[in-house]
Amino acid sequence: MNLFNLISFIGIFVMVGFAWFFSSNRKIVNWRVLFWGIFLQLLFAVFIFLVPAGTKLFLMINRLVVVVLQSASAGTRFLFGRLALPPGETNEAGEGSLGFFLAFQGLPTIVFFAALMGALYHLRIMPLLIRGFSYIFTRLMRISGAESLCATSNIFVGVESALVIKPHLKEMTKSEIMTILTAGMGTIASTVLALYVFFLKSHIPTIAGHLVSASFLSAPAALVMAKLILPETERPKTLGLSVTPYYEREDNLVMAIINGASSGLKLLGGIVALLLAFLGILALINLILGWLGGYLNQWLGIDFAWSVESILGYVFYPFTIILGVPPSDALEIAKIIGERTVLTELVSYQHLAQAIEQGRLFSPRSGIIASYALCGFAHVASLAIFIGGIGAIAPERLKDLSRLGFRALLAATLACFMTACVAGVFCTKGSILLGG
Repeated sequence: MNLFNLISFIGIFVMVGFAWFFSSNRKIVNWRVLFWGIFLQLLFAVFIFLVPAGTKLFLMINRLVVVVLQSASAGTRFLFGRLALPPGETNEAGEGSLGFFLAFQGLPTIVFFAALMGALYHLRIMPLLIRGFSYIFTRLMRISGAESLCATSNIFVGVESALVIKPHLKEMTKSEIMTILTAGMGTIASTVLALYVFFLKSHIPTIAGHLVSASFLSAPAALVMAKLILPETERPKTLGLSVTPYYEREDNLVMAIINGASSGLKLLGGIVALLLAFLGILALINLILGWLGGYLNQWLGIDFAWSVESILGYVFYPFTIILGVPPSDALEIAKIIGERTVLTELVSYQHLAQAIEQGRLFSPRSGIIASYALCGFAHVASLAIFIGGIGAIAPERLKDLSRLGFRALLAATLACFMTACVAGVFCTKGSILLGG
């Protein structure tokens, strides 16, 4: 273990301490959740990155996701022709790519993976996996079955995860609601995971396996951070109980695929709308900051590039160092992580790919750690989506959701950082994390 691995290990507990500092009641610490949350993360990481059988499983998952992603491109190539060809590829007619177009090459994969998830739900594969992991969390951490079930389902889906506990939402405690929001924003959905793989697969060949691993690692991290920042002071109705996922099963497999694709199309529309709105607003804010900053630079006699990304880069710089990113890359990674807060992880992953491609990162370790730190919906736009989405299912909890929103955003951000620290511990020369 070198210095950076040691820093990453220490970073796990720094993130825990930071969460405890912002706790609503520092006298209450659920040591069982804290211990098992960290232990399960480290145990999973050891199995995947050090144990030969786990390493084979990691590589198999990576290949499986890449193969499925290639299948997803069949529909886009049929619809969009050469526009759907990634740079450097040719089609059956020998025609070359016209370049990279996010709208034609990356975003449509969301519809395919949403349809695939619909099929897996109908075949009862997803509910079985969700119940299995939920049972582990409930028994080991002694948390409520409802919040455990929701946190587990977030490994595979997004805001839809609240639907699996719909009958329990009315009676859940504030701490349980906090857990639901944190788990939702601290993980990513499988429907968009493929898009990030698309961005980074040419730069990090094993990125699919890493993002799947990050999804599993972030679930216990989200539970730890949620329970530290808002400890349980009530008694949940489903404490220690195993809860069955609630979902409406389609009449047949074809309907499941059709409705899954329709949901994916709605999700795609939402992502496009967010990108158009937030990128435009960010450009306007940067224009104003640049104008005001120019006068400030003259007055102070400094030369600073005033932008939201630059400011957030300095805010997140200390955290990036604690994650175990080498100082030579820390500011660049801090800007990428920071902009996720005001934009989306989609933009940050794209900028991470560009930074690697343009040689702005000097260590492969930096790209790997950043890919784990970005693996979550921890941004302002997602906060609005989760509060609105869950509030639509349980309108009587909307006041609690809105009050806990920014606390949950902090907890989700720390959960992503905690997961990145765990990855940083095992990111050594010759490790599978670095392609070894």
